[in-house]
Amino acid sequence: MLKINFFTPFLLFLLISANSFGQSQTYLSLYKEQLPYFQEIITGGRYQEPPLNYEGNPYYFDKVFGEGSLSINKIKYTEVPLLYDENADLVITFHPIHRQKILIKPEKIEAFQLKDGSLFGRYVGNDSYAHDKNKFYREINDGKIKVLVKYYKTKEPTREVGKYTHFFEEKTDYFYWYENEFVLIRKKKQAIKSLGLSNKEVKKYLKGKSLYFSTDKEKFILALAAIRESKADSFNGFVQ
Repeated sequence: MLKINFFTPFLLFLLISANSFGQSQTYLSLYKEQLPYFQEIITGGRYQEPPLNYEGNPYYFDKVFGEGSLSINKIKYTEVPLLYDENADLVITFHPIHRQKILIKPEKIEAFQLKDGSLFGRYVGNDSYAHDKNKFYREINDGKIKVLVKYYKTKEPTREVGKYTHFFEEKTDYFYWYENEFVLIRKKKQAIKSLGLSNKEVKKYLKGKSLYFSTDKEKFILALAAIRESKADSFNGFVQ
């Protein structure tokens, strides 16, 4: 995958002096070819900040921009200032000229990585899921059977009269994904059955590990995927 520093070509072009007109024209052509900044990536719409009377924020991990990466059309742009709004399921960048938060077209994004290392991909085919929205899911393993996490924040009314009328509450759902099929994991029994595993082999694999679905759902779900991947027989789809 081709990697390009997201803002360097743009900023360098602005700094080229008029007496280097020929060079600037060449660089501008390269810039437009590799990173059609306004037309392909940015919607042109300004991001709408949440109301001041909402407690907390709608963002994943941090409300401050950090350098991440963005994959579009098989090209990976590095050192991109990014934020992820969990409530709206939107990816946001910072406009270097107007100095404001700008939306990135969701349908253009193949994947993005935030400053904490969290990798998100765009996965279609989960339309019946209420929080699918723009289809961004965090990838926490990359095997044949993927484990995806959907983080989302809901706006809840506050119970006390005061400065805030609502607050953001974060929630998490886990999925197994295989060949464009999603399985939403709600219960231990369902997770085991969906992968075609037996209680006996799960107990054997987890013996002495002190790992339980009720206390550490994420690690348990990952462990089940690892068990399924370690089996000699091929995996051909989820069990209903």
